[in-house]
Amino acid sequence: MRVVTLNLWGMCGDWPRRRAVLTEGLRRLRPDLVAFQEVILAEAYDQAADLLGSDFHLVQQKARNPNGTGIAVASRWPVRGSDELDLHVTPRTAGFECGALVVEVSAPTGPLFFANHFPNWQLSYAYERELQTRMVADHLESIAGDRDVIVAGDLDADPQASSIRFWTGRQSLDGLSVCYRDAWEARHPGEAGITYTPDNPLMSDGDWPFGRIDYVLVRCGLHGGSTLRIDACERIFDQPVDGVWASDHFGVMADLGARTR
Repeated sequence: MRVVTLNLWGMCGDWPRRRAVLTEGLRRLRPDLVAFQEVILAEAYDQAADLLGSDFHLVQQKARNPNGTGIAVASRWPVRGSDELDLHVTPRTAGFECGALVVEVSAPTGPLFFANHFPNWQLSYAYERELQTRMVADHLESIAGDRDVIVAGDLDADPQASSIRFWTGRQSLDGLSVCYRDAWEARHPGEAGITYTPDNPLMSDGDWPFGRIDYVLVRCGLHGGSTLRIDACERIFDQPVDGVWASDHFGVMADLGARTR
């Protein structure tokens, strides 16, 4: 299966030209599971459906910003159920569409859970990201059992951050610990894999300190290793097409396969 995560940057910038690059790029990549952040859903326009076409089952965040910005999950396979988590964990998180969508998907490898996690972005909000991350992980642990779990999204933190260290089994948060395999780290050990960079002219803050903030994470088994095989992981939309950049973020794509049980 092919998993893609991408922050779409809404309809900012030259949207008609960005739309053309995104539509063609997604058609060429042919993802099976997609996590979109900063995607527009309004009465007159469904950005996820527009970009992906009719081949996907869509689950969209209900608690969106007034301009329609939020998160969405798309699956080529039937969705058996979904949960939306409200991540407004402190008063400081108000005014931002922080949230998570967790869907159960009937994948060829068997039923799995796919989560789009979108915590707060502010540099000084590591505490809130810890609370948000623990909430999502705790929910997944409560429902997943022995099924495969994939977490994807714009996590607004680099690999050294407490929230990412928690996901990858390197520290606990408030009495809970989990372990997920970072797909990029698995296939590109020691490589930076930056997804938010001033090399992209659409990025507005060239002094932003967190570079790799977009992830695909795969839950690990009891004896180590991800429960799904990580065959490949690459950045996507990391180059302009005829001078047009797709978004202010680069996306991440991971190819996953079933392990022999």
